[in-house]
Amino acid sequence: MRHGEYHALSAGEVEAVVGTAVAATAGAVPVLAGVGGPLGHAREAAVAAAARGATGLLVMPPYLVQAPQAGLLRYVEALADATELPLIVYHRGNAALTEPTVDRLLDLPQVAGIKDGVGDIALAQRFVLAAERAGRELLFFNGLLTAEVSQAAYRSIGVPLYSSAVFAMAPDIATAWFEAYRAGDGARQRLLLDRFFVPFVRLRDETPGFAVSLIKAGLRLAGLDVGPVRAPLTDPTPEQTARLRELLAAGRDAL
Repeated sequence: MRHGEYHALSAGEVEAVVGTAVAATAGAVPVLAGVGGPLGHAREAAVAAAARGATGLLVMPPYLVQAPQAGLLRYVEALADATELPLIVYHRGNAALTEPTVDRLLDLPQVAGIKDGVGDIALAQRFVLAAERAGRELLFFNGLLTAEVSQAAYRSIGVPLYSSAVFAMAPDIATAWFEAYRAGDGARQRLLLDRFFVPFVRLRDETPGFAVSLIKAGLRLAGLDVGPVRAPLTDPTPEQTARLRELLAAGRDAL
């Protein structure tokens, strides 16, 4: 489940998606479900995901509400009370965390990680240091859009993990970049960044929500009938889809 569309799913749909993912992976990899939005919906989705065998939960921001830090902490605590699954807290949007809030989150045993979607490298560094001071081996992720473009900076502050939306659309390109990243092959990383990832970011930034819409368009180009995005997101125009096709071809040429 791409986290950009989690708000569009009912708790029942979350349960169905998680069940399908658990069956397909058969224990080979962890299955994390995105939960968030209004607290009641988030709790229902968390319980449903746990019931279908999810390994953990990615705690997305509350929908629309601009909450104080104390409220964001209570939101995570309420989800921890709803399930025993480990939680990865997404630091982004209207759930941007402060260092004192992270200190409090570190007191919750179920909090297993923090995913950074804000992009403040200095603040992310402070979160990493806070976990070290607390003796917690948290998982820290670069959760920025098209994270490959910024991952070199995150790795330098102790955040070696990232999530790749491109992997859902073009696993060959995403895996090639990851292998170069893991091997420390800077030249190959820069080649793929220049030929595919940076031009893809330019296209993505043309329209709000394209971080999700382009991924589904790429899947359709690959012949998978994934359907359109749900409102309020919009699908790319035929011209933008044609440019995406060209970008995917350029990325594969670079392989």
